[in-house]
Amino acid sequence: MEKRYFLFLLLLLFIPRMTVGQDFPSNFTTVNPGESLNDVVVKAADLTPSPQQLAWQRMEFIAFAHFGINTFTDKEWGDGTESPSVFDPAEFDAGQWVRTFRDAGMKMLIIVAKHHDGFCYWPSKYTDHSVKKSPWKKGKGDVVGDLVAACHEYGLKVGIYLSPWDRHEKSYGDSPAYNKFFMNQLKELLTNYGEITEVWFDGACGEGPNGKKQEYDWSSYYQLIRELQPNALIFGMGPDIRWVGTETGYARETEWSVVPVKVSNINNITANSPHPVDKVFITGDMTDEDLGSDEKIANAQALLWYPAEADVSIRPGWFYHENQNSQVKTPEQLVDIYFSSVGRNSVLLLNIPPDKRGLIRDEDISSLMGMRKILNQTFAKNIAGEALLTYMNPFSEKPNYVMTNNNLYWISKNQSDTSIIMMDLPNMSIFDVVMLQESMKDGQRIKKFRLESWDGQQWIKFTEGTTIGYKRLLRFPPVKSKQIRLVIEESRSAPTLVTFNLYKLPAGISIESQ
Repeated sequence: MEKRYFLFLLLLLFIPRMTVGQDFPSNFTTVNPGESLNDVVVKAADLTPSPQQLAWQRMEFIAFAHFGINTFTDKEWGDGTESPSVFDPAEFDAGQWVRTFRDAGMKMLIIVAKHHDGFCYWPSKYTDHSVKKSPWKKGKGDVVGDLVAACHEYGLKVGIYLSPWDRHEKSYGDSPAYNKFFMNQLKELLTNYGEITEVWFDGACGEGPNGKKQEYDWSSYYQLIRELQPNALIFGMGPDIRWVGTETGYARETEWSVVPVKVSNINNITANSPHPVDKVFITGDMTDEDLGSDEKIANAQALLWYPAEADVSIRPGWFYHENQNSQVKTPEQLVDIYFSSVGRNSVLLLNIPPDKRGLIRDEDISSLMGMRKILNQTFAKNIAGEALLTYMNPFSEKPNYVMTNNNLYWISKNQSDTSIIMMDLPNMSIFDVVMLQESMKDGQRIKKFRLESWDGQQWIKFTEGTTIGYKRLLRFPPVKSKQIRLVIEESRSAPTLVTFNLYKLPAGISIESQ
């Protein structure tokens, strides 16, 4: 039999899927009082992402671009008193931004439409504190519109960041009035610029010009988004994508996509809805080191597929500051962040702030392209591409052959915590990177694993990990071997695997950890 990685012989043993709940989509379930830990764990193992969440995760690497009033005042947070007259990016080129992001391998741009200072980068009809009162293009410009057009031209998805905290708007703090104002602006952005893939909300809620804080009507915001952009995902202060919990770009070593969520009244959860928790979802602190372990989900009210987005800026600040031109992260630092975000079951959101000209700086472009070069060289060749894989269940007498690709994949024969996949390479090979991926269509299940190589006499462990999820990337000192095995030590249910690849970092590359 020909020893190929994609082996024709396949024993694909499907496990019947549990029904999470007839009234709920596959990414959400409630937990009944008194349910055993085992029952809750099985429910968690059976949750899967929505089609939109899966498509979002597959983008892997996306862009942020903080640009605006703060770029010209050299601040991070404006106070809302800035004059529109300071905004005048004489060389603004949306195409230059988006070509840079595309060439770096990014798949979407989150456009900052309004930051906390309240200045709008589109000509909103609900305020004069916008580009229409600036000297840029004699008040006829539209940053959001230009960037959307460039994204369409160069094949990037579009996301929108609209800060709920508005330090300029006088109605802020008069909750009903401001909520109406905010939803009017949100409606403008969601109806005038085509398809929006992600709506980005942070939790900033400070005082407005009147010294009052605002009570945001999140439920109504969600309803408006679902109505106008039914395929859009809501980040952060919404129930579709969660903030990873830092601004470093680093995800957790153990990053579960299924986590417990709090709801205001479990009896008010909307059945037969694609978004059953929108009216009862309670935004909360998702910064703990442990969010989704068995211990954490044991006493949950409800469980939600709630994947992590890891945000970080290429510079110390989020907006451009000239004195940070020498502090742009190096390609090696960016690669380390990539391995620690995309490679830890998260999406990487990297901010690249344009300068006062309205252009991405050469320093930033150089680092981005250097990062892309290292990643392209690393993943150009899968060393395991011609390997023979066999599956060894501790309770079976003989191995089964397996094949892994996007349509046909390996799934364990039973619910055993332990499983072993053996890899036999055609030749002795040297590698220092492994890529593992579970089948997201069957959920996230693997809790603990290790990788070992055969040295001719015994199996030697060379790396280990906990969760895998959509993608796990691990680096380690170079290993030379012909035989490798993946030992799955613990799993919430029958483990699955769609990718088991080996790679080699380019010669001379030393990855810098933060």
